[in-house]
Amino acid sequence: MITFDPERLRERIAELEKELGAPGFWDDQQHAARVSAEHARLTRRLERYERLLHDYDDARELFAMDGEMADEIAASITPLRQELERLQEDALFTGEYDGGDAVVTIHAGTGGTDAQDWAEILLRMYLRWAADRGFDVELIEASPGEEAGLKSATFTVRGENAYGVLKAERGVHRLVRQSPFDQAHRRHTSFAQVIVSPLLPEDEAVDIDESELRIDTYRASGAGGQHVNKTDSAVRITHLPTGTVVSVQNERSQAANKQTALRILRSRLAELEQEKREQEIARERGEAQQADFGSQIRSYVLHPYQLVKDHRTEHETGNTQAVLDGALDEFIHEYLLAKAAGKVM
Repeated sequence: MITFDPERLRERIAELEKELGAPGFWDDQQHAARVSAEHARLTRRLERYERLLHDYDDARELFAMDGEMADEIAASITPLRQELERLQEDALFTGEYDGGDAVVTIHAGTGGTDAQDWAEILLRMYLRWAADRGFDVELIEASPGEEAGLKSATFTVRGENAYGVLKAERGVHRLVRQSPFDQAHRRHTSFAQVIVSPLLPEDEAVDIDESELRIDTYRASGAGGQHVNKTDSAVRITHLPTGTVVSVQNERSQAANKQTALRILRSRLAELEQEKREQEIARERGEAQQADFGSQIRSYVLHPYQLVKDHRTEHETGNTQAVLDGALDEFIHEYLLAKAAGKVM
């Protein structure tokens, strides 16, 4: 089992501090920025651990002095346990981009209006989850469906380990329910795809040949001010070799939307390279691939019974409403543990 190792953390911080003080360290600005960011992130992590240890010692001493306060002390320790679980989770993040920010895109899949409604439900679920985790979220684009819901939505999530955590959600999500759009209230199955990429820093070098891009402009829709209905400020960029499409409409100007779209495109292309490496490793291990759109990672069944089940880890719960309200941490944690153990991609 992978656990949080404070001594290894102190050793790594010392290594980084030595590098920070080396002559000519700032000559390579990009490398220096990465080292500085890692040092700051690990220092915060160690400080959190030491604060938790101090709080735990205080609670233990209080219990030794007054055993009748056991219930109150147990209640005060609950947040400490949750914070400790987060620290243990940190030990699972070993990828190049795991400690940084993320960009998430949700696409409605098979299922017509129900699928578009499902895409909007997923967006609400992730926004609530991110708020509970204390992440900063910005909605970049949301394309409404013909009758209800969303065809697609893109948002950024900023905070420590945002990408490392959200990687657990990439894949196809399946919903089974009685359709509110079917007058006979028959059971329908809908799909939506969640794409998660690292949100690269502005200066991260990912080469894009502009001759391989198709750039379209269109009139933005939905909320965002009166200007969105009067100008073709929204931008859609298609990377022709991979078929990757990025749309942005939340900025006021076409130029700003293009700049944001290019940044997200670079992030998506970096994620494609990451996935390619993971698939090569999986092939070497003889693991089964899950590349087709129909291979869902998780099912949300609302009828004829209530169950959310992750098909990669077999983790499940009957409290479907809590999950749709953002209670995803147990599913994410189980996936991260399984991935660290080499049981899933």
